Amino acid sequence: MERKKILLRLDPVVHDALARWASDDLRSTNSQIEFLLRRALSEAGRLPDGVGRIRPRGRPRKTPDDEEGHEDGDASEAG
Repeated sequence: MERKKILLRLDPVVHDALARWASDDLRSTNSQIEFLLRRALSEAGRLPDGVGRIRPRGRPRKTPDDEEGHEDGDASEAG
């Protein structure tokens, strides 16, 4: 499913506070906004059943495919 794109206008002070909070939680500002909206919807009993899961915070985990091609250029094996 394609994610919806919206334009959101925020007070600069609110944006700065949100960006700092997102950084503290290892999220992008966009992800922090979605996290907070989902939490508010859930607390209000308005989060629809079947809503997709939010991506875990932090950097995505490396997969074996991510590490391909790094073996040839590894200086630690040169010798």
